[in-house]
Amino acid sequence: MMGFPRDRVKFNVGGKIFKTTATTLAVAGKKSFFGAMFDENWNLHSDAAITEHFIDRNPDYFGVLLDLLRTGELYIPPKIDKKFLYRDAEYYGILDHVKSAECDTFDGNRLRLAKSITGLLVGDGKFTPAIQAGPNGWCCVSQGSVAHVYDLILEEHPTINLDYRKVNDVCWVDSENIVVSSDEKIANGGIGLFRASTGELRYKFQVTDEMNDYTTGILSCSSDYKLFFNCRSTSNEHGIGVWDQVTGKQIDFLPYYTYGNASRLQWLHGTNCLMATSFHPRDENCCISLLDFRKNTMVMSWSDVRDRVKKPYITDQTKFRDVIAIEESYSICVVDENARLGSIDLRSTTDASVEWKETTRDNTNSSFFGEVRQSHGGWICDFSIDGDRLFALHGDEDIFDVWETPRPPIK
Repeated sequence: MMGFPRDRVKFNVGGKIFKTTATTLAVAGKKSFFGAMFDENWNLHSDAAITEHFIDRNPDYFGVLLDLLRTGELYIPPKIDKKFLYRDAEYYGILDHVKSAECDTFDGNRLRLAKSITGLLVGDGKFTPAIQAGPNGWCCVSQGSVAHVYDLILEEHPTINLDYRKVNDVCWVDSENIVVSSDEKIANGGIGLFRASTGELRYKFQVTDEMNDYTTGILSCSSDYKLFFNCRSTSNEHGIGVWDQVTGKQIDFLPYYTYGNASRLQWLHGTNCLMATSFHPRDENCCISLLDFRKNTMVMSWSDVRDRVKKPYITDQTKFRDVIAIEESYSICVVDENARLGSIDLRSTTDASVEWKETTRDNTNSSFFGEVRQSHGGWICDFSIDGDRLFALHGDEDIFDVWETPRPPIK
């Protein structure tokens, strides 16, 4: 086990003196504000041990964060504004410590409603709004020709505006950038890369000549900087293309004739496959496929109707509204037309049946499964999960809910 020196360190924060040890500061990590005070062996630099360090920040917030490093527990006094505490935590590079102290890892059975955001002004109802969770607890809500971006503390940033072109989908590339697709043809700039915090357009993607006739819909990104896009031609041909974000070039295209137009794409990092979900408007069926682009093949598929040709199949005869894979639990989370949440075990190779969680109107039940339909917001039209947060967008009102998993009480 690595040992840390117990040299004392003195800080002058906004005129108030704080004393701590190298052991406490080392908890913040190398990438934090305090990491520069250590060498590669986690020893304090010689000048750091004897110098009083002045920091021109609010001492009240510093004291709360220092206690967090000391104890691993976060106590926010009533006089402390949480919004500014988060901003100072980001300044010191320990925002992840604050998040982990407040919330546990994602657990669908223990989720609690953390906050509801209203006043989206989602438009005139012509277009269905959508929500996309992003890294670091951010999210993006798209409606019509605009996309609203919210940060960790759920403050709204400048909107992304496509100048009256419909937003088809948004996809977080990383914590700073969002890719947005529109109903414009790809060759005419139908996909753009925007800065999340400012709404600034940074780049328009280009395609090969054979893709000039296509428009782009649903998007997804992989960890190795590949962008996947569902697209459709004017002759109603569907496919899934791949861009290399490093070179900016299109590198692959897989025809997707089997199930038609994909309604959701999600990259699965553990299996290096793309999950494509199709909701068929004619027969109201749902198909879930796993696509391996290394071999350009479909390696697995499910359907919510029995089919003598395709197996495995989902045995429940319900209709799905949405589908999200949760790799940590090797499962696919599904929402049906009755607002029930269920899961499909990805490890099953014979029968991909759904294990359902029944919803209830009993508000004393604190789990997300028990309150999936909030009476104040109506039915859920879209939801998204990233990290330890679930975002649920309601269809009846201009509102979305943020769900988190609380930490177990300290014994």
